[in-house]
Order: sequence, then structure tokens, then C-alpha cells
Amino acid sequence: MFNSTEKEFLEELLVTPSPTGFESAGQQVWTEYVDDFADSVEADAYGSAYAKLNTSYDVATVMLEAHCDEIGMIVQHITDDGYIFINKLGGSDSTIARAKRVNIHARNGIVSGVTGNTAIHLQDKKNGGGEQPKWKDIYVDIGVSSREEALKLVQVGDPITYADDYDYLSDEILSGRALDNRIGGFMIAQVLKKLNERRSDLKVNVVALNSVQEEVGGYGARMMSYRIDPDAALVTDVTHATDTPGIDHKEHGLVKLGKGPSIQHGGANHPQIVEFIEDVAEKNEIELQHEATSVRTGTDTDSIFYQKTGIPSALISLPLRYMHSPVETASFRDIESLIELMTESVLSMAPDQVFHVLN
Repeated sequence: MFNSTEKEFLEELLVTPSPTGFESAGQQVWTEYVDDFADSVEADAYGSAYAKLNTSYDVATVMLEAHCDEIGMIVQHITDDGYIFINKLGGSDSTIARAKRVNIHARNGIVSGVTGNTAIHLQDKKNGGGEQPKWKDIYVDIGVSSREEALKLVQVGDPITYADDYDYLSDEILSGRALDNRIGGFMIAQVLKKLNERRSDLKVNVVALNSVQEEVGGYGARMMSYRIDPDAALVTDVTHATDTPGIDHKEHGLVKLGKGPSIQHGGANHPQIVEFIEDVAEKNEIELQHEATSVRTGTDTDSIFYQKTGIPSALISLPLRYMHSPVETASFRDIESLIELMTESVLSMAPDQVFHVLN
């Protein structure tokens, strides 16, 4: 289990809003933490940040990657009566957007609001009442009565997040907003910390990259992986735990919470790295689950693997229930296993580590 400092870091990451395109607050938390044990910490113009462990100029470099942004919403229009109509940032789900407490992150601080929801007694069932709302129909009430009052507090373009934080459902189960993918930033930071503690066993250079704007296209990972140009990349993000009621396993596969990280096969995942990770998992008795990639992984792996002449990459995923909601749920058992698997994979790499499909 994690010590108090590590747990405080995780909790601070989770409560620090970082909606897509507005990630600087969360990145500040991440960079301050890794700066205590990294050789150097840098960031690019858009806020993607990376921390390095330097072994030698003559050895391979492996990149550990996660994304730091979360889904959210944005102020789209303010009516004459002071109601705020919104749009989504990333893959936000309109079906759960009503009747929620939200925070609008304005220039002068947080403005509290609620997303409006017409009482069931007043809904017109004949004209769409109770149906899935469209984003253009969702609005925020901040307790003012005019556009002029609203504009003193917020402006068009201000980002919005749900006001939910996190909770522990048990000693093993964590639930909250933005586990996707603040938990990834936490995990690669812990891997880097463990590798620093085991420097004598480390034979490659390591770069831990926390990227921006994954939720809208993986843009931060594209920019930074082109810049860093590593010899290999181990990417971590969340994947759907499909062990809850109502999910068709024939269509979506079976991934269980608490049964270990999942590795994907196909697509951007380099077969030799996948086999390498499987061997490390077996050697270290780490339980591993498996998924098939049809076209895309849906993660930053898709943005990394094709840069320049190609970066051999593999995705190691954390099972997550209720993705893209304020109650995302993960298992500490899986989190610890993924950190161990990524750490041991890096430590198993040779100084001249090369991954090629054809030898």
C-alpha cells in the first residue's frame, strides 16, 4: 500500500481540476512531486510535462506516458436571464449532466453552479421529456438574474468540471471524478520514483511524460513524443472494467476489477514489447488481463507509435468502472500491480534494447 506522502499526492491530483485545454493546475501538482527525485523536469508550450532519469548518453531511452487532462464542459452562451448554456470538453456524457453541482473555473476563481433539471412532475413526456438531453439543452444556474450579473463572474470560454471529488468505497476501492487519467499520472510518477530508488539496476534512460489534450485527440502526446523521440514507449491509461451488469462480453470483452492490469494486442501495440511485458509479468507473478485492439486503442498510444520513423509502443491499462462519469471506480490492487509491472519492465530492458518485428 502507498505511504502517506504518496497518498496525499494522489488525493491532491484528484481534487485539482484539469479539464482538457486547461491542465496547468494539475500539471503544477505533478511537476512539483516528481521534481524531488527526477534528474530534470521540463514542459512544452502547451503544458505537457516530463521528468527524466539519465543513465548514459549511450543507452536506449524508454518513455512512460499518461495523460493529465479530464473531460469537462465549457461556457458556450449566457442568456439575458443569466442562465449559462454549455458544451462538452472531450467525451462528456450528456445523459448524466443534469441535476449536478458544478464548478466554473473563472479568471477570478471558482464560481459554483448547478445544472438545471426540470422536475419530473413538470416534464412534457409527449415532447421529449425524460429523453437523453442534447448538450445544447443543458444549462447552468449560478443564482443570478441577468446576463450583466453573470458576466461579472464568468465569461464565454470558461471551463467547467463537476464538483465531485473522491471517496474510498473500501480499503481497496477508490471512486471519484477524473481517475481518467489522473491515476495514470500518479502511476508513472510512482514508477519513476521506484526506478530512482533502484538506480543501480537501471540500464536505460527513462522519461516520464504527462501529456495534455488526450481527450480531444492525443495532441500533447504527439508533440512531446516527436520531441523526445524515445526508443520505446510504455503507455498507461484506463480501460473499461466490463464486470458490471448489462455489458455484453461478446461485444466488449471481459476485464475485471481487481484482477490485474490489462494489456492490449494489435493496432499500435508492438508485438515484441507486448511479449516482453507478458514475460515480465509471468516472471514476477503479476496477474495480467488481455484485450484485443480492433482499429484504435483510443489512447495516446495511437498518437505516439507512428512518430518520426516509428516508436515501438505498448499500452498497459488500468481497469476502471463507470468511465467518463463523476464516480469512476478503480482498485488499488490493480494500481499497485500496474506500477510493479511497468517498473520491472523498465528494469528488464538492456542498454541496447531494440524492438523489431523482423530481425
